[in-house]
Amino acid sequence: MKVAGVPYRTLWTADGAVRVIDQSRLPFEFVTVDLRSLDDAARAIRTMVVRGAPLIGATAAHGLALAVREDPSDRSIEAASQALRATRPTAHNLAWALDRLRSALGTVAPAARADAAFREAAAICDEDVAQCRAIGEHGAAILRRLARPNPGRPLNVLTHCNAGWLACVDWGTALAPVYLAHDEGLALHVWVDETRPRNQGASLTAFELAAHGVPHTVIADNLGGHLMQQGRVDVVIVGSDRTTAAADVCNKVGTYLKALAAFDNGVPFYAALPASTIDWSIADGARIPIEERPARELTHLTGRTDGGELATVRVVPAGSPVLNLAFDVTPARLVTGLITERGTCPATRAGLLGLYPERRQDR
Repeated sequence: MKVAGVPYRTLWTADGAVRVIDQSRLPFEFVTVDLRSLDDAARAIRTMVVRGAPLIGATAAHGLALAVREDPSDRSIEAASQALRATRPTAHNLAWALDRLRSALGTVAPAARADAAFREAAAICDEDVAQCRAIGEHGAAILRRLARPNPGRPLNVLTHCNAGWLACVDWGTALAPVYLAHDEGLALHVWVDETRPRNQGASLTAFELAAHGVPHTVIADNLGGHLMQQGRVDVVIVGSDRTTAAADVCNKVGTYLKALAAFDNGVPFYAALPASTIDWSIADGARIPIEERPARELTHLTGRTDGGELATVRVVPAGSPVLNLAFDVTPARLVTGLITERGTCPATRAGLLGLYPERRQDR
């Protein structure tokens, strides 16, 4: 996607480093950061310099490659994998990418492992771009179908958190259908949840959509249900950090409330995700580990003052305890369908197996 007319991926290699966009400084500053070691990569994931399940996986793969470049021994690979796994426990793409890289290195001689690791990490990135583009194509077909009954007015899409190109290597998951449909000329408008804490909708999704010229409006998280009651939301599309084999969807906290409101108002609710987000080892969303983030994300806000300076302020009384759980789980019964790189399906085990028949052995 483009920023100021310049095409970017969210991760690429340059000058012996892994270069990423520092998302913690958006939307006020667009800067890149070089990751040159395992510790750099782990810190970038943990502090959300990079975030979004697919991008976390791609960054973890490159972090492991950086570790292998320093020490290609089996012991080093195991230690690096454990360090990276501990950074963000909920996103399934992280463990998936590390397992894939370790499998690719299993039969490679230590002297050749660094090159092999970077090749596999690059392949993960290229496949993510292709998968997200395919998700966009399948999702755009849904948007076109939903728009037909109301020619002459924009289709209103609501999304929660950020599942655009900043959350992936390119294109995005939930926003890929929006970008493709917009580029094809479909009139649409996106309601952007601010997505507290961290305001990833207001800061990241709004930044992306503005850069691409997509009409959008930032709203308070709690406004979505009211807009649905008024008939001002035609479809909800969200991403996923982990989807179970029975199609429960774990995503940024607050997603479940949007799904309840959509269900009550007859609004279609879709989750868009690549195969790497599906955890075939569990069926019950209650078994997904939910990450608890630092309290400061909830107690403080950072923004630009009227004078142009960046400032961080406390918005919670100093003596008040805080619970900052980063994700919630939307039961499959509330999900209209899943949009994947292989097509769309009902949010059921049978629906997923219809798209991924090779996983029947995992039942």
